[in-house]
Amino acid sequence: MAKGLGRGLGAFFEDIEEHEEGSIQEIAIQECRPNPYQPRKTFHADAIEELKESILEYGIIQPLIVRKSIKGYEIVVGERRYRAAKEAGLDTVPVVIKELTDEKMMELALLENLQREDLTPIEEAHAYANLMNELKITQEELSHRLGKSRSHIANIVRLLSLPDQAIACISNGELSMGHGRALLGIKDKDKVLLVLDRIRKENLNVRQVEKLILELNEKPVAKKKTKPKKDIFLEERESMLRERLGTAVKIQKGKRKGKIEIEFHSNDDLERLVEYLGR
Repeated sequence: MAKGLGRGLGAFFEDIEEHEEGSIQEIAIQECRPNPYQPRKTFHADAIEELKESILEYGIIQPLIVRKSIKGYEIVVGERRYRAAKEAGLDTVPVVIKELTDEKMMELALLENLQREDLTPIEEAHAYANLMNELKITQEELSHRLGKSRSHIANIVRLLSLPDQAIACISNGELSMGHGRALLGIKDKDKVLLVLDRIRKENLNVRQVEKLILELNEKPVAKKKTKPKKDIFLEERESMLRERLGTAVKIQKGKRKGKIEIEFHSNDDLERLVEYLGR
């Protein structure tokens, strides 16, 4: 199992990997409906078209996983195949019917998308937040259930604390997750939208944004005093720590000693940092 993918779907459906022939059924495609807990909001037309052509030539090789509902069947895994099958004009689709709770449907829909890396950072963040809210579990517990690191989950979920405009830019791919994490490091939250506007106008990369935010976070100095330029070695170390810890980091060096300031935003965030530093 690759570390980045988390738990595989086979961990939940071991019997589907080697299903008995009778476990697969053909049901009318009009009886299927999308998973109401699907975390993925955007399905790219090109990918659906490509899958449609494959289905027309070879058929649906892997059955959908569904559960019986009051009206027909809800798709647990395989919504992209379902959409492509509709585009291909199929009347029926092969399925395996499972009895699942709403919570398990949420978890499996998230896992399927994470394994294919189909989610935007914001879709992934909302999915984690919804799972923790619905299942009443902590980041640590979610980490164990999905096979994702706690720091990854914490860093992704923190993106939801950004202004709506920034979230929209990350969702549509205009900004990367790295840009979002840099914006989280702005101390004066009233300046977030100003920095966002500058990023878009000047097409700033993540490193440039980090440098800009570092300058914004510096306390103003008296005009008579000239603040010495920070050593490039310290700037590189600050950037490295910000990337690894996923939060704002400031290194100050005096004549005899120095200090490192690490910013955290919640008790969970603090625990994550303590756990990482402890390792």
